[in-house]
Amino acid sequence: MSSNLAGRHVRTQTSSIVATTVCFLVVALVLTGLMAHVVVTMTRSANEIDDARASRAADAAIGAFVARLGATTTDNAVWDDAYSATSSPTAADWAYENWGKTSADYPLYDGAIVIGPDRSSVVSAYAKGKPFQPGAFFGQAFYGQINAAADPAKAPVVNFIKTESGIALIASQAIQPFEAAGELPKLSTLSFYKEFTSEVLDALSNEHELEGLHLEAAPKPEFLNTPIKDMKGAVIGYLVWPSKAPGSTVFHQVTPYVAASVAILSLFLVGVLLVGASEARRLRQLAQAALFEAGHDNLSGLFNRHGLLGLLEDIGNSDSAPLRLYLVDLDGFKAVNDAWGHAVGDDLIRMVSKALMACHPEILAAGRLGGDEFALVHVGSATCEDMETTILALFAEPFKIDGRTIEVGASIGAAVRDGDVEPLELLRRADMALYRAKANGRGQAVEYAPELDQERQRVAEMEGRLKGAIKSGAIEAVFQPLVSATTGAVTGLEALARWRTATGNISPEVFIPLAERCGLIDALGVHMLRTSIEHAKNWPDLALSVNVSPVQLCNPEFAAEVISVLQELDFNPKRLTLEITEGVLMTNPDQARRSIDQLKRVGIKFALDDFGCGYASIGALRQFGFDRMKIDRSLVSALDEGANGADVLRATISLATALQIPVTAEGIENSRQAAILREAGCDQLQGYLMGRPMSAHDISSRLEEESAA
Repeated sequence: MSSNLAGRHVRTQTSSIVATTVCFLVVALVLTGLMAHVVVTMTRSANEIDDARASRAADAAIGAFVARLGATTTDNAVWDDAYSATSSPTAADWAYENWGKTSADYPLYDGAIVIGPDRSSVVSAYAKGKPFQPGAFFGQAFYGQINAAADPAKAPVVNFIKTESGIALIASQAIQPFEAAGELPKLSTLSFYKEFTSEVLDALSNEHELEGLHLEAAPKPEFLNTPIKDMKGAVIGYLVWPSKAPGSTVFHQVTPYVAASVAILSLFLVGVLLVGASEARRLRQLAQAALFEAGHDNLSGLFNRHGLLGLLEDIGNSDSAPLRLYLVDLDGFKAVNDAWGHAVGDDLIRMVSKALMACHPEILAAGRLGGDEFALVHVGSATCEDMETTILALFAEPFKIDGRTIEVGASIGAAVRDGDVEPLELLRRADMALYRAKANGRGQAVEYAPELDQERQRVAEMEGRLKGAIKSGAIEAVFQPLVSATTGAVTGLEALARWRTATGNISPEVFIPLAERCGLIDALGVHMLRTSIEHAKNWPDLALSVNVSPVQLCNPEFAAEVISVLQELDFNPKRLTLEITEGVLMTNPDQARRSIDQLKRVGIKFALDDFGCGYASIGALRQFGFDRMKIDRSLVSALDEGANGADVLRATISLATALQIPVTAEGIENSRQAAILREAGCDQLQGYLMGRPMSAHDISSRLEEESAA
C-alpha cells in the first residue's frame, strides 16, 4: 500500500516538473509571439504613418497646384487694362499679345482662353502659342465652367477637366476692373489651363517628396492613389505613386538580427527542455526517499500524521472487513524521559513501535502521531474488544532497555469507519475516544460513540455560558465566616464563587475546573477578586480570603493583575489572603514562587488550603513561607469516624505549630469537633457550625447584630 502511495506521489512530482517545463516553454513562445506581433505591428504602423503622410502630401500638392493657377488667373482677370482692352475692338489682338503668345513657353499655364460676354463666342484661344478650339478640346464641360465663373463677385473657378490628351486644370474668372465704379455690364471670361504632363508631375513629386508620382486612369491596388475629380465630382483619373514603406525597409535591415535572436531562443528552449527532462529524471530517482521521509516518522519508521491520512484516503471501505483506527497513548512516558533521559525514551518508542506493528496479523499499518501517541489501522474480522485486549496486553509486562526495567501503560481510543467518513473525521473520532479513555484513568480503552460529540457540544455550550456569566457578572461572591477559636468572633471572611441560573445552581466543582480547561480561569479569578474586594470594603475590620487556582498562580502576569486591582479599588493588601492548594507546589514551583514573592512584598498573605490530603513536604512549607495553613475538611470529619482521627489531627496541627504557621480548620459541623480543634491549638475555625456561606447583605446583617450585642 505504501509503495502505491509513493508511486503516486512520484508521478505527481514528475508531472509537476513536466508541467512546469511545458508552462515555461508556452510562456516563452507566447512572449516570442508577442514580440513578433509587436515588430509586425510597428512595421505596419510605420508604413501606414508614412502612407498617410504621403497621401496628405499628394493632397497638398494638388491644393498648391490649384492655388497657384487660381492666383495667376486672378492676377490677370482683375486688371483694369485687361478690362478696357477686352471691351474694345482690339480685344483679340490684345489678348494674344498678353496671354496667347505667352502660353507658348510660360510655366504657369499651357493655354489662355477669352470668352466674350455672351459666354459662348471665343475672343481668343491659344494653347502653347497656337490657336485651338476649346469646345472641342475640353468638351461641353468647358462652357459649364465659363457660366460658373462669369459672375464678377466670385473668386476664380478652378476644376480638373478631361481633355483630348489627358487631364488639365482649368481656372476661369470674369475679366473686371480692380475697383468697379458702378454696376458692370456682362463681362468677358478669362481661363487659364495647365495640363498634367510628366513635367508637372515631376515638379510636384520633387516639391512634395512623392517619388514615382504619375497619372493613371484607374487606381492601382499595390500603389498609393489619390483621385482627381471634375467640377461635378466625377473621378476622371488618379495620381498614383509607390509607398516608401519605411517600416518594411527597417525590418529588412534588422532581419538578420531577428533571425539570430530566433535561433538563440530556439537553442535556449531546447536547452530548457533538456534540463527539464534531466531534472524530472533526477527527481524521480530521489522522490522515493523524500516521499518516504515526508510520510513517515524518522524515529520509529512508522507513518506520520500526513502519511497516515494519505493511507486512509487510499483505503476503500469494505463491508466484509471494516476499517478501524486505534489511537494509543502511552501512560507514564514523560516520567521515563525525566528519569532516564531522551535516549532511553527514544529506545522505548522504537520498541513500542515494533510491538504495535506486530501485535496482530490484521494490523494493516501503524503510525506515530506525536511524542508518545501511536495509531493502528485495522482491517479484518477481529472485534474491537479483541484488538483492545491485544494492544493492552503488550504493556502488561515491563520493557527491558539496557538493563533497566521500564513500565508504561496505554490508553486506547477506537473509531470505526462507517459510510463515507473522511480520514480527518475518523482521526478526530478516535482522538475523542482517546481523550475520554485518558480521562477515565490509565489502561482504559474507549470506542467512539456519538454521545462523545454530544457531551463535547454540551461542554462547548457550557463554556459559552460561563464566558457570558463572567462578562455579565452573573457569577456572584458569597462569604463564609472565619471565627476566632478562642473568642468566637468573626475575624475574616472567605469569598466563594456561586453561579445561579434560571434552571438551578451550578456547582463550583463543575464550573471552576471547566474555567481552568477552557482558559477562562484568569478572567473568573479577576472577577471574583474584584467583586469580593468591593464588598469587603464595607467591612474594614475583617480580613478577606480569596481562593486562587494553580493555573492562575502559574500565569506570569497574575501578580501584576492582583496588584492592579488592589490599587484600582484602594484596598489594603494586608487585609487580603490568597488561598492556594498543594498542587501548584508540584506542577510549577518556580513560577509559583516568583508570583508568591512578588505579592508578599506588597503585604498580601498566603494560606495553604486543603493541607493533609496531598503531598506537600515540610521543605515546601518552609520554602514558600505560608502565612497560614488550612486543614482539609477530611481530617476534621475523621474525628467522628475513628479513634485515631483526633491523633492525626493533633499531629498535623503540631507540625504547623512547630513551623510557626497559624492553623485554620474548615468543615466544622458540631461542637465536639470545635472543642477538639481548640484544644489541639487551632486558632481559627470555619464551617457550618460557625456559619454557612452567605450573601454580602446577610454578612452585613450578622455583623450588625454582633456589634449590637
